[in-house]
Amino acid sequence: MSAMIGKRGVHYLQKLKSANIPIAVIEKGQNRVIDASLTLIRERAKLKGELVRALGGAVASTSLLGVPLGHNSSFLQGPAFAPPRIREAIWCGSTNSTTEEGKELNDPRVLTDVGDVPVQEIRDCGVDDDRLMNVITESVKLVMEEDPLHPLVLGGDHSISFPVIRAVSEKLGGPVDVLHLDAHPDIYDAFEGNKYSHASSFARIMEGGYARRLLQVGIRSITKEGREQGKRFGVEQYEMRTFSRDRQFLENLKLGEGVKGVYISVDVDCLDPAFAPGVSHIEPGGLSFRDVLNILHNLQADVVAADVVEFNPQRDTVDGMTAMVAAKLVRELTAKISK
Repeated sequence: MSAMIGKRGVHYLQKLKSANIPIAVIEKGQNRVIDASLTLIRERAKLKGELVRALGGAVASTSLLGVPLGHNSSFLQGPAFAPPRIREAIWCGSTNSTTEEGKELNDPRVLTDVGDVPVQEIRDCGVDDDRLMNVITESVKLVMEEDPLHPLVLGGDHSISFPVIRAVSEKLGGPVDVLHLDAHPDIYDAFEGNKYSHASSFARIMEGGYARRLLQVGIRSITKEGREQGKRFGVEQYEMRTFSRDRQFLENLKLGEGVKGVYISVDVDCLDPAFAPGVSHIEPGGLSFRDVLNILHNLQADVVAADVVEFNPQRDTVDGMTAMVAAKLVRELTAKISK
């Protein structure tokens, strides 16, 4: 089903070309859809920014932005369906709206939502990934223009981290430090020939100079190329096989000194599948949920933005356990960003 959806835009573009529709007409139509998409994000961000500023007292306020993109996955495309499931779990009522550190999510100065980038609608017009990545980057910048909003992005597969971190770095005017929690380093040069693969996002980030320091935690599925690429870019890779040795350091991190801030990217498969089975790439031997929270809670940093990616609702349990896990990650990241 999801693979068929992913190909729909390509087929539509081929039909237009075969019908001898001039390229200029096609591009004009694509531009209208892109402009409408950006207008939607812009106006929602303005509305939420005005509300937060009117309430006053917020130095930084988290705003959710969904990027339901799954076609750059190398295995399953289910993460495209994650943002609405995460939102549903955040507000499902089975728990209260207070984070572990005492932030109240019902307060708009702590958390707002500007909706989703309409990824599939844009792709249905035949827009290629170069332009789509630019749309995602511009959408993130539109959120950041509405001070004090800071984006917390709901994926989607991990390919979204490249355009998001690019936006954050460019908007702030310099590189950020990145804390990346994942079972995989996602640093292939171009996995299966796709430079925008979810397994290549951090190669694009490091090539672009958008991150000064990249720490990858939870790694337990890494190839020779992954290690070589890590060395090439000076990445600090912390594998699960040495986690007991590294725990003290990782649970007392201090990041961001001398750069524009810290970005946190959480791939849900950083967790052991016992805690989060609803992922595309199941890798036993991962972090416990409390391990992750200890790392996040104890982190000393100015966290300026974050993402939660690779939750796959199509592989979740019947009771939506992984959705609740992803929602809890969003809640605690919100507390880390909002000030």
